[in-house]
Amino acid sequence: MSQDTGLEPHESDGSAAAARRDHRPARRRFPTHLIVFLLPAVAVYTMFMVYPLLDSMRLSMFGDVDGVRAFVGLDNFVRLLTDDLLSALFWNAVVQNLLFFAVHFFVQNPIGLLLATLLASPTLRGRATYRTMIFIPTTLSVVIVGFIWQLILSPLWGIVETPLLGRSSTALVTLAMMSVWQYVGIPMILFYAVIISIPEDLIEAARVDGASGWNIFWRIKFPLLLPTVGMVSVVTYVANMNAFDLIYTVKGALAGPDFSTDIMGTLFFRTFFGFQLQRGSSTMGATVATMMFLVILAGILLYFFGWHRRVQTYEL
Repeated sequence: MSQDTGLEPHESDGSAAAARRDHRPARRRFPTHLIVFLLPAVAVYTMFMVYPLLDSMRLSMFGDVDGVRAFVGLDNFVRLLTDDLLSALFWNAVVQNLLFFAVHFFVQNPIGLLLATLLASPTLRGRATYRTMIFIPTTLSVVIVGFIWQLILSPLWGIVETPLLGRSSTALVTLAMMSVWQYVGIPMILFYAVIISIPEDLIEAARVDGASGWNIFWRIKFPLLLPTVGMVSVVTYVANMNAFDLIYTVKGALAGPDFSTDIMGTLFFRTFFGFQLQRGSSTMGATVATMMFLVILAGILLYFFGWHRRVQTYEL
């Protein structure tokens, strides 16, 4: 009897431990198949994006000392920001780049939102045709767009008598509006995709309650569009702070008249490759490119910490 009572607790403890082991959640295996799908994209992105960026930062730390390339630390950045000639050109390019972006932000994106709202109207006929026609300029070459608009805005055989591209006060804004005409289809499509995904039940309920079309847009549609508004804004910022091709096509590397259309992209081109009598410098060009990256990074961080974290998202 004593032996039986002595074995029963031991056997019960063992069975309880085995039961606990059986009910312990199995450790999930790492999905190694994801590496197979991600590795090619990561390799290509690293080779053509990450490595050139890091190498440009490395190159910006070097300079020519007595005809020999040597490590100079932050001397190139100090020279870029303090030298009378270089600093004037750099800050002029930064200010005009921000103005170029501001035109897109306050003109292109609102027009894209307006067009998306109109195209999402169920009573509008030919919506697919209008949507295609508005988006077609996005697919055109920048060279073609620049050449066409130069003909349209020419005082000799165009539709205007004022040389908008030949005056320092109007050249940059005119180029920005040309870019707006070409790329307004991108924010339009992004906004349109969100608007058509809004449940029709919400719209019908608001109409039953007596809400007007204006109230429906600002109280229902626009709050649902806010995350997309932020995304479109940061994409516009990155694209315009990297702009180069349109201004180079229309005004050349000197970004005339009198550097009035000079932005960071054209400044980088002249500094790195040289132009006419100006000698190129790969190290100083890399310094300008690094400063471009830092300016873009500052804008993106401002978006994430000043806007993205405060906007409430809704699942449609």
